[in-house]
Amino acid sequence: MRPSRARYVVVGFALTLAIIAYIQRVAISQAAGPISTDLGLSKAELGMVFGAFGLSYALFEIPMGALGDKLGVRRVLAQIVILWSAFTALTGAAWNLTSMWVIRFLFGAGEAGAFPNLTRMLSTWLPRGERVRAQAIMWACTRWGGAGTPLLALLAINAVGWRWSFVLFGLVGVIWVLVFLAWFKDDPAEHPNVNAAELKLLEGARQLGSESHGGSWLSLFTRPDVCVLVVQYFFFSFVWYFYVTWLPSYLREAWNLSAAEAAGYSVLPLLFGGFGSLISGLLPIKVPRRIVAFLGFAATAGLLYAVTKLQSVGLAMTCMALASFCSDLTMPISWNTCAEIGRRYTATVAAMMNMFGNFSGFVAPVLSGFILERYAGDWNVLLQIMAGAACISAVCWLYLDPDKVAARNAVEAPV
Repeated sequence: MRPSRARYVVVGFALTLAIIAYIQRVAISQAAGPISTDLGLSKAELGMVFGAFGLSYALFEIPMGALGDKLGVRRVLAQIVILWSAFTALTGAAWNLTSMWVIRFLFGAGEAGAFPNLTRMLSTWLPRGERVRAQAIMWACTRWGGAGTPLLALLAINAVGWRWSFVLFGLVGVIWVLVFLAWFKDDPAEHPNVNAAELKLLEGARQLGSESHGGSWLSLFTRPDVCVLVVQYFFFSFVWYFYVTWLPSYLREAWNLSAAEAAGYSVLPLLFGGFGSLISGLLPIKVPRRIVAFLGFAATAGLLYAVTKLQSVGLAMTCMALASFCSDLTMPISWNTCAEIGRRYTATVAAMMNMFGNFSGFVAPVLSGFILERYAGDWNVLLQIMAGAACISAVCWLYLDPDKVAARNAVEAPV
């Protein structure tokens, strides 16, 4: 009997939700200009609005991840997608700095559980070899979804204004939930479309989602490999959040581009980042992931520094796109390591890592706003700080070895 392919439908749910999540979070960067004008926001205040999402996303990561481990992915994902889609729509109702900050904070709280619970969902529904590739494809799709958002948002803003654009983006999440609830089950054994052969294929994955790592979830905070994992992700995110917050403003102000030109160039870092994630997941298993990650971040640092020395916007954005490609080589590596370490607590470990990444998502745009005001709009100072953050991430990978983590914590037969 050939295995059924229900697990690929689950991958489809993960990919589409990842794209939706990134469209809804990236749209505000393209709307930054009209939002600042309508609400009268300064650079520092706009940075605070950008940072509100990262702060709440970080604060609610572990609770949302732990909730998914306890209550199941189906129930938790349905609730949080409805929640964040509602606040996406309400973004268009903001009338001042305070209201916009609160709405974006609550939007971030809703999105906080998305990727920890998607990671748990994939760890339960896919064997290890397929899981790594699915993580790579998922993160590639997030980048490509984010890459297409500036142009999509620009079209929507020009058609219906920035306020109604957010309402339209919010409706997409509601549609996803309705389809998801009609099809998905937490346990593959309970799904009518899973035959005995596919269930046998998923035995190890189901075991991975139910076995303990040898202690309570609180003990994960003291594990050195977890600590290094979250530190590298913090500094990775410090760089990455620039692409989804300040990049359109950088292009308009540092290079004097129009809104349409800035939207076009804004596609490049996320587009190339998607290819980085995809290529990383397709690398042969014998290629040391530790070396891939170290070289990726080292190259990122060099390329970002090079941007500050270039006099052509085309060359500068090519370097920035390549920097994004290099740093995103680590994305499937980092997220699959969460499953290897966490086992039963996969969503919790993933939430812990993403929590620190999104604390950076709060720190980076807020600090960037103050840096730009302090240095009279000198974007090169900010780019040099980003290059330093990439160097720290590279150093972390001198310690962390995902291949050893996988070997030590494996609960499945080799695939």
